[in-house]
Amino acid sequence: MFQFFKKKPDVELAAMTDGRCIPLEQVNDPVFSGKALGDGVAIIPADCVIAAPCDGTLSMLADTLHAFGMTRDDGLELMVHIGIDTVALKGEGFEALVPQGTKVKKGDPLIRFDAALMKEKGIDMTTMLILLNPAQYHFKMLAEGQQVKKSVDTVIECSR
Repeated sequence: MFQFFKKKPDVELAAMTDGRCIPLEQVNDPVFSGKALGDGVAIIPADCVIAAPCDGTLSMLADTLHAFGMTRDDGLELMVHIGIDTVALKGEGFEALVPQGTKVKKGDPLIRFDAALMKEKGIDMTTMLILLNPAQYHFKMLAEGQQVKKSVDTVIECSR
């Protein structure tokens, strides 16, 4: 009944892959678990396609294709980092599905990785969604510890 008075978040960031959502503190990498790059969530993927968590511009695509940055029209900046220590692969096992600078919609497929190769190499594919300018937003983590569906389930809500 009182949902009418509840403020709707300005931004909802969706799961960028199917899998289990975990807090950053549980990521097996001190840079992410210590939130050195920013706050956010992680997903242990059950899928090998990483999608845009929101509408925006693919503002950065790492040469090694293991990470990308997005900027929303309202200024929210975020980064998705695919796997732990995957930069060392120098792009092996990753495929960019859109070029840097592309305007994308929530759910658009952006990166595909070779799950069999990653398993063979013993790579932890936990994928992090990091807010790069969180001080400008009030945000709430959702779905920690839950199974999430790519582009369907909201994992972070942000308000100004």
